[in-house]
Amino acid sequence: MTGTPVGLELAGVGHRYRDTTILHGLDLTIAPGEFVTVLGPSGVGKSTLLRLLAGLERPTTGRVRATGDRDPLCRMMFQEDRLLPWRTVLQNVQLGVRGRRDRATELLEAVGLAGRERDWPLELSGGQRQRVALARALLHRPDVLLLDEPFGALDAVTRVTMQQLLERLLAEQPRTVVLVTHDVEEALILSDRVLLLTSEGITRDLRIDRPRPRSHGDPELAAHKAELLDGLLAADRALRG
Repeated sequence: MTGTPVGLELAGVGHRYRDTTILHGLDLTIAPGEFVTVLGPSGVGKSTLLRLLAGLERPTTGRVRATGDRDPLCRMMFQEDRLLPWRTVLQNVQLGVRGRRDRATELLEAVGLAGRERDWPLELSGGQRQRVALARALLHRPDVLLLDEPFGALDAVTRVTMQQLLERLLAEQPRTVVLVTHDVEEALILSDRVLLLTSEGITRDLRIDRPRPRSHGDPELAAHKAELLDGLLAADRALRG
């Protein structure tokens, strides 16, 4: 990541798959260096939104653009680690990048996998494989990190550990982050803003002004969690008709 941070802007964005409208008239501005989480029931277009931000798809209507001084480098991390089983841990981190072996090794150390460079993915636990995937995403030094349920398949303890790891790495090297998750508490612990995406668009834009690191027992976050859960339940009922 070089130069000044970049932000993202969506203006009137809509997207269709054949006869199905996924997003309609979406307006959103994400400030440079901001961590934004998108919540919403299944089927409202959260993953589609990430793909539009990544440039993997083009919106049917409207515009997606960067607000910095250049086109941003985006990298996406998925719920599945997507490691290649025939490549070592280090080779997987370096995938798509020429060289940078020293930096790849540093990142593996940062994610707690020092000494595992020559291991194969099948020798790692699920949480360790996600650490490799995170190191791979960060090696590209992206301006924008897009996270699609990256910790959704992990057990509770490993999930919290990964959240803390991500928070520490972002504190060391800030960048713009957009996270999609179904975990309301995860959203509140990590984010500067939490968006509730429903079939009607973004119906809640909640700014979290609590200092980091945040406590899971914070009463203000507990109140926000109750509010967001109520919103999710209402949105899910509306989506199901």
